[in-house]
Amino acid sequence: MLSRDPTYLGKIASVSGAALTVHLAQSVASGLSIINGQTYRIGQVGSFVRVPQGYQDLLGIVAQVGASAIPENIDTVDDTGRWMTIELVGEIVGGVFERGISQYPNIGDFVHLAVEEHLRRVYDVSGEGHVTIGTLSSAESISAKIALNELVTRHSAVLGSTGSGKSTTISSLLRAITTTVDGDEQYPSARILLLDVHGEYSEPLADIAQVFGVEPQRGEERLFIPYWALDTSDLLEFLTGRLEGNRETAFTDKIFALKLESHEEHKFPGVDPASITADTPLPFSLKRLWYDLIKFEISTYEGANRDQPTLQDDGDPENLVPPKYKPHAMGATGPFLNNQAVGIQRPLNLLRSRLLDRRYDFLLHPGPWEPDLAGKPQEDLDGLLQGWLGGAKPITILDLSGVPSAVLERLVGSILKIVYEALFWSREKTEGGIHRPLLVVMEEAHRYLSDKSEQLASDVVQRVAKEGRKYGVGAMVVSQRPSEVNETVLSQCGTFIALRLSNPSDRSRVQGTLPDGLAGLLDVLPILRTGEAIITGEAAKLPMRCRVALPEEQYRPRSGDPKVSEMWRLERREEGYNRVVASWRAQRSLAVTQDLNIQRIPVDDDLVEKGGNDRE
Repeated sequence: MLSRDPTYLGKIASVSGAALTVHLAQSVASGLSIINGQTYRIGQVGSFVRVPQGYQDLLGIVAQVGASAIPENIDTVDDTGRWMTIELVGEIVGGVFERGISQYPNIGDFVHLAVEEHLRRVYDVSGEGHVTIGTLSSAESISAKIALNELVTRHSAVLGSTGSGKSTTISSLLRAITTTVDGDEQYPSARILLLDVHGEYSEPLADIAQVFGVEPQRGEERLFIPYWALDTSDLLEFLTGRLEGNRETAFTDKIFALKLESHEEHKFPGVDPASITADTPLPFSLKRLWYDLIKFEISTYEGANRDQPTLQDDGDPENLVPPKYKPHAMGATGPFLNNQAVGIQRPLNLLRSRLLDRRYDFLLHPGPWEPDLAGKPQEDLDGLLQGWLGGAKPITILDLSGVPSAVLERLVGSILKIVYEALFWSREKTEGGIHRPLLVVMEEAHRYLSDKSEQLASDVVQRVAKEGRKYGVGAMVVSQRPSEVNETVLSQCGTFIALRLSNPSDRSRVQGTLPDGLAGLLDVLPILRTGEAIITGEAAKLPMRCRVALPEEQYRPRSGDPKVSEMWRLERREEGYNRVVASWRAQRSLAVTQDLNIQRIPVDDDLVEKGGNDRE
């Protein structure tokens, strides 16, 4: 009787915990079965099966098929390929799916293929708090949905080799969160910060994102990061190299004095003078720091008590011109060197060279956030955070494609530290992360979160991963090389969206996130289609293989492969490699060899119609 049921697969031969060994029935001869007009593959790894238990159905996932699934204590010769290993994952009770099982099946119980009706009870989630990112690969009529709360608060990772559809998946996911449903915004208070290393997302997400770039394009704003909001140790390591002992103390003491002086002069709100430290985010002038320290280091003295300065020229701190003193001389008449100098001229020269390097203007000369010599900026940090976190659009993109690679790791760490510290200390306010959570999407994470990279970015992200849930800050790590991402960071991710991965070490890092019985599901990672993913973890009720919905053509990231045959088929054009060198030297892709400085004058339509113009 049961052999006539097209969903019937076989009988349970053994039970070991949540693992079942199933002997396939002789009637199951084909790899395909058509049930109610739907085509199903019999015994495909990752497919669902059902074990009826009276008023409830146990659900399991096929983990192994064929000879490798034969129990060790069974000797079979003629039936070597007709076995399956099943991992139980949940049960349907009263039409509702629940993870976990309340009872185990018995040997001899029948096993059936789970059809669309049963899959819909598992994956077709109703109600708020879920976003649709595509459809199930095994049943394209069923939407693939993930839980937004768990995706953000428990952190996530999107992993896939180059060309697997990783950028398109990110774009599709962000649109699923922020786009409208029936004319209304689904999540009007969504707050997402995307660190775009390659400048892929500025155009496709322009309608729902505000873009800040080092090289801003039309409609974008310039990216500035105030140096005085960073920790002193991190700032000094970039500006002066590694300092120790008295040399480091000389810099930190001076920075503390300048911050204290700045607050006494300008009275910044919320600051208790007794609580100010060198790391307090108060503005101070780097030019003033350099000038005061170099003046002290190179000063000479004369006189009987060696206390009369020999200053000849004050210099110019604004233009980084050092003061001039009489050169010291040997003998008893002087001039004499400053005996209290600590020998930091070399770090000060490095600091000056950094300040003169135009590539670092976004950090060391941050526009309206650059303090004057008295420590007063035109804009305070509230304006910076308003742009990054409080914009009118739900997504903020920080385009870091124009940032020199030498400072990318430190820069990302600095951005994350500013954002996290601001939300951590404002956790009791409506602008904080608890009342309006933030999702930070980190593209190309292996470049700044590896064990070999600078510690700042890795340390901040580890802190976000460990503590961010309590303060409403979620992390999404995006990488094509998960084996190079810091293991602590990746281990804190509760949800994994794994696209095609070919490298064995990358696959093993993802497989370690699943129980041993289900790790075999990820064996298909090397053969996934472009835009196809396996989603596991907190945000998915069960591991699922899905096709990510493609955005419309104009909303896809600029990450496609060059069309070689099409481009090479074009007629050769006149080329000017002076433009290439100009961009190389300027470290800007849009640099030009000559600034034409064209003055554009609006046309008066009335005068044009009359055939004249009153301008000479």
